[in-house]
Amino acid sequence: MMTDFPTAFLFFAAGLTLLALPQGRARSILSLIVPILAGWQIWTLPEGALWQVTFFGLELELMRVDRLSRVFGLIFSLAAFLGNLYAWHVRDAVQQVAALLYAGAAIGAVFAGDLIALFFYWEGTAIASVFLIWARRTEGAYHTGMRYLIVQIASGVILLAGAALYWRETGSLAFETMTLGSPGTWLIFLSFGIKAAFPLLHNWLQDSYPAATVTGTVILSAFTTKLAIYALARGFAGTEILIYIGVVMTLFPIFFAEIENDLRRVLAYSLNNQLGFMVVGIGIGTEMALNGTAAHAFAHILYKALLFMSVGAVLYRTGTSKASELGGLYRTMPKTAIFCLVGAASISAFPLFSGFVTKALVLDEAASAHYKWVWAALVFASAGVLSHSGIKIPFFTFFAHDSGLRPKEAPTHMLWAMGITAALCVLIGIFPAPLYAILPYEVDFHPYTSGHVIGQLQLLLFALLAFGFLMRTGIHPPELRAINLDTDWIYRRAGPWLIARVVAIVSTIWGAVAGAVTSAIRGLIAHFYRSHGPEGRIAHIWPTGSMVLWLAVMLGVTLLVVYTT
Repeated sequence: MMTDFPTAFLFFAAGLTLLALPQGRARSILSLIVPILAGWQIWTLPEGALWQVTFFGLELELMRVDRLSRVFGLIFSLAAFLGNLYAWHVRDAVQQVAALLYAGAAIGAVFAGDLIALFFYWEGTAIASVFLIWARRTEGAYHTGMRYLIVQIASGVILLAGAALYWRETGSLAFETMTLGSPGTWLIFLSFGIKAAFPLLHNWLQDSYPAATVTGTVILSAFTTKLAIYALARGFAGTEILIYIGVVMTLFPIFFAEIENDLRRVLAYSLNNQLGFMVVGIGIGTEMALNGTAAHAFAHILYKALLFMSVGAVLYRTGTSKASELGGLYRTMPKTAIFCLVGAASISAFPLFSGFVTKALVLDEAASAHYKWVWAALVFASAGVLSHSGIKIPFFTFFAHDSGLRPKEAPTHMLWAMGITAALCVLIGIFPAPLYAILPYEVDFHPYTSGHVIGQLQLLLFALLAFGFLMRTGIHPPELRAINLDTDWIYRRAGPWLIARVVAIVSTIWGAVAGAVTSAIRGLIAHFYRSHGPEGRIAHIWPTGSMVLWLAVMLGVTLLVVYTT
């Protein structure tokens, strides 16, 4: 039966099978069938602990099903299907296998019931996903992939250390709600924060996602950070510090995204901004806030994938994703432009689009919980999203100055992937009830009240007006061919300098100690040489009579000792 094994194993088995298949459509078809089977299995699974194994005396729970894990498992399966459909043209076994293993590891982590099983899947996502960056096969992609792998593996090592300490503190490895206050829980929290791209821990995201292949970026955007959101919701719901971390996450990417020229990096910053809304919801920790987090993660995976798909299609056809080199592409890529506008409307939370019916859950709960300043910050961040993702992405790609480029429309399979994703964004926005029905808790929320709709339209219209004013007055940052520095500049510059200084100091100390030890050893050798060397006293020829005399003396001393004792 389909419930007799973990869903992740479907993807792992398919990844191994794919290597045995001949290059061609058979591999692409398999990549589409597996997510469908996985989604059906997840939908039909009963709740409870369904798969347990013993590992070095520990009981590991590989398949723990409840409403929270089910909703994330479903959207991960859907994202895997859409990403593989978008990548139908790819004939690179490395990317195809990596995509399957990556999705499988992410789904496995969602259903992990203990911290050790979570660790194995956690590291599995890191190892599988890096090949989507390396598959670009450039020197820059290699170095970026190495940086990405170091951060992701470090997150897993910290998770394992935290799990060991937590087990020592509590005697339990169950992956359940934890309270900060011990070294173990703080390490686990830090591990989740790295993968969730907390402020100052976020640079790996903007560094790696734009460096991946056209299709790899779409797949990367779906799993790693949302897995971290799930882990935080499972382990640290109601942890107040997350509210303020989330607020910072929503705000600081706005300014970087506004001045960024590479549109895939703009979307990476936008991704970080959207994660902030989810983190705030987890920090509030009420049932409705957690519903908002899960719903927004569901919708976000879709509309963010749609935006990455549209920009990726442009990159695929033109060879660039730089805003300064694009513009006027609506003439020859009208369908891609329409799908991009749907994604932009969804992320901006326009009424009748998915972002409106999911983001409102978090915003309303922040207001209901009397976090007034948090609510105000989230409203400001919502306006910023419209500027850098809702307007900037489609405007500078398709409608700004005429770049003179006349590329073909995106390939048919890419259009199908974008079309299905866009349709889901609209359907969720118009009919949110099916999504609300699968959320972790019962939902009693009506997004289409006059207050919600009018308030959101006012916010969006004023944001549009502000953007138009900034563009007309020339205040809006121009799209320039430049490299923008983020906080990673500090450790990229300071790191080598600090390492060089530490190496110099250690080398000096080592040289001094080694010199002293060498000098002492040489002195000792010289001493032994003087006494035992060819010219030493021990090497002299002693007369037989002297030896007999010494033996007699030693015998006498021995007899004296024996007699006196």
